[in-house]
Amino acid sequence: MISGEGESWHISSAEAMEALGARFANAVTGGVVIFLHGSLGAGKTTWARGFLRARGHQGTVKSPTYTLVESYPLLSGVVHHFDLYRLSDPEELEYMGIRDYFAEDACCLVEWPERGAEIIGAADIALTLDYCDNGRELSACAASQKGREILLRCRHY
Repeated sequence: MISGEGESWHISSAEAMEALGARFANAVTGGVVIFLHGSLGAGKTTWARGFLRARGHQGTVKSPTYTLVESYPLLSGVVHHFDLYRLSDPEELEYMGIRDYFAEDACCLVEWPERGAEIIGAADIALTLDYCDNGRELSACAASQKGREILLRCRHY
């Protein structure tokens, strides 16, 4: 993690969570790997929905809990949305060709990344969603130079 390179936001509604996902999508140029940490129901998929809609996806967005990954080939580039919650063994990721998804120009949003950490490698940005009094708190930490640049751009959207 690049120390001192973090941001946090208080989110009061699902709409605000989607808007924050869109803010990140607008700040991304090229490929990126974003880890989404948080307990069940914290808003990871809602954030991903906002990201995907801002990138041009108009259909439904659901958590790929059983399929492990949903890919969205968009005009703005491909986005792979992973949910590793039900992953029983990280080596399953090798069998599905996980490394092919992490192309340099792809956006990879990974829910429950700790369940596949040995296989998927590092993120550019790690997001952590926590419950707080009347909503959620989202903390973002840059874990690469690319992540730091994205967080800097997020300040301006």
